[in-house]
Amino acid sequence: MTARKVVAFGGGHGLSASLRALRRCAPEVDLDITAVVTVGDDGGSSGRLRAERGGLPPGDLRQALVALAGDHPQTRRSAGLFQHRFVEPAAVNGHGAGGTAAPADGLAGHAVGNLVLCGLMELLGDPVAALEHAGAMLGTVGRVLPMSCQPVGIEARVRGADPDRPDDVRTVTGQHQVAVTTGRVESLRLNPHAPAACPQAVEAIGTADWLIFGPGSWYTSVLPHLLVPELAAAIVASPARRLVTLNLAAEKETLGLSVADHLAALRWYLPELKADYVLADSKAVGDPEPVERAAESLGARLVLAPVAVTDGTPRHDPAALGAALVPVLGADR
Repeated sequence: MTARKVVAFGGGHGLSASLRALRRCAPEVDLDITAVVTVGDDGGSSGRLRAERGGLPPGDLRQALVALAGDHPQTRRSAGLFQHRFVEPAAVNGHGAGGTAAPADGLAGHAVGNLVLCGLMELLGDPVAALEHAGAMLGTVGRVLPMSCQPVGIEARVRGADPDRPDDVRTVTGQHQVAVTTGRVESLRLNPHAPAACPQAVEAIGTADWLIFGPGSWYTSVLPHLLVPELAAAIVASPARRLVTLNLAAEKETLGLSVADHLAALRWYLPELKADYVLADSKAVGDPEPVERAAESLGARLVLAPVAVTDGTPRHDPAALGAALVPVLGADR
């Protein structure tokens, strides 16, 4: 049987969880996985590299590659290396209070994989070729693509961003600032307003059997894909079935949004979007009726399953999420 082509959209930890879960679907369902990753990150190591050297922020791309890394011991070691983050020399050398402070280190805070990807993109001059080369180094079982080959900025109009002026609406600029805002996001846009889509991502969407949105930071990882005109058009035109995986808890950027509101936001930014399934954790949903209605507004059926880790933290368990995905992705039309 031909492998089912799956395109998963997102960034950061949410997309990583989705990719790890998709890998768990084998051998019940044979999947050909492509990750399409947002490129708006401007915080931490990625933000520093982006500001200092230009090019795509590598952190979310790195996480997707590691999530798809092969199982051979050598590739697992390489994946561990990609995730290794340099610390200040004082922490390495054991200097404590009262010792001579080590000088600030330009490597501190950077993940090795971020530096490798930055170097490959500079060396090869093509982010897609760089990601393919990195994927070969990690023995990835799928493909990682950027949503655009140019970095984008994320801007939001936020009500109550200043706690002392809760009714004021102002523009919050940058992925990191939007992600940590304590106000209510009222609208989202990209800068540039209409970035060019990665051609390979558009091609993958057009030939996909499944498109998967979420989980992840809704405003900074999931919705940005819908604001790239060529991606949005490809998503609407694709013959693929569509699945939305909901988060387990609200994040800072989505405080005040109900579970149903997350689905409404998808329609707000791409009114033509239709879905086939919405997958959610039964405990996270609470009363399923408003979520069922929101799913139906997308043309979708709500599927409830226990997909969270068992320690009570709002994190998806890759094995449980994979088990919940098998009957959905394996179902015939």
